[in-house]
Amino acid sequence: MHLDGSLRLSTLIELARAKGLELPAWTEEGLRRTVFKDSYTSLDEYLKGFSLTGAVMDDASSVERIAYELASDSFAEGVRYIEVRLAPQLHIRENFQFEQVMAAVDSGLARARAEWNTHLEDGEPAYEYGIIVCAMRFCNAHFSPWYRSFFEMHRYSDPDEVIRLASLELVRAAVAFRDAGGARIVGFDIAGSERGYPASNHREAYEYAHRNFLHKTVHAGEAYGAESIFTAITKCHADRIGHGLLLFSETDIADPDIVDRSKYVSDLANYIADRRITVEVCLTSNMQTNPRFADIRNHSLALMLEHGLSVTFCTDNRLVSNTSVCAELRLALDNFRISASRFKDIVIYGFKRSFRYGSYADKRTYVRSCIDWYEKVAREHGVEY
Repeated sequence: MHLDGSLRLSTLIELARAKGLELPAWTEEGLRRTVFKDSYTSLDEYLKGFSLTGAVMDDASSVERIAYELASDSFAEGVRYIEVRLAPQLHIRENFQFEQVMAAVDSGLARARAEWNTHLEDGEPAYEYGIIVCAMRFCNAHFSPWYRSFFEMHRYSDPDEVIRLASLELVRAAVAFRDAGGARIVGFDIAGSERGYPASNHREAYEYAHRNFLHKTVHAGEAYGAESIFTAITKCHADRIGHGLLLFSETDIADPDIVDRSKYVSDLANYIADRRITVEVCLTSNMQTNPRFADIRNHSLALMLEHGLSVTFCTDNRLVSNTSVCAELRLALDNFRISASRFKDIVIYGFKRSFRYGSYADKRTYVRSCIDWYEKVAREHGVEY
């Protein structure tokens, strides 16, 4: 879930007032009507709300609070493990540098975790978290003070080259801060408008993450076709794919060199399934950003399940999409054929394919505790497999 897309609406209003910022409306109802709507005409319209949420995340206390509240809200609905994404370069200010941004996020998440882990039952899995840093597929000098300074510093370079360098700078900072024990940074991602800004532009940054054992995920197949997913896997070493919505859409393939589109889609789906590259499915977000999927029955989740893909359900953004993990699970169960055993596999695969901080041995122990707890709760509710 994205930190700057998941803060509480009441917190957004409170912080905006305190900082003297202007909002299109000053009530939760007004903002839901004008900005954070139930549906959007496109992904680009969906992303506009981030200019508001990002504006209040410009100091340590605000970021720490938002991270704490996000973790608390997630834990309160039963989530045991969260991975929070943010684009630090959007929040860096003169007196709020990268290390301080990441430390504030980590502090807020750690504070919530400590509170929720105070009274665990015997055998109950702990509440845990990880942090994923996001570079931007596209950026310019107007994105934030940091980007303004960075583009000015590279004013003689091609803009695409500056975007590439910004991603590389971020992943280098993330690895260095992780290795220094500064925060639970577990992964690298790129986010933002997909069409026209291929993941391959960020290949060097992903290569650096790969060489330094930082997990990798890529927003792909959300607004562009299957070849975008192929690029994410083959050129960016993606361990997971964010969305993957258009994986099976032959009509969205734009590459003229792909003649047999049906075979291409089938081969790609088999490749992803065979290598257990997990797809982070965001049902509500997809219905909101792509009018073709406003009817959830048209969503590609059914084909993902049919082809045996490893999938897990994500909120994408709790505020912008007005959803929760429980709501996403309910949406899937109400609209797709998912047996009790398949549902368990989906939930458990979310833990297995997580980028959990620490050693693999510790992760296995943690996943086992989550499986045991799931089965205990299921038995208490009379679930039969």
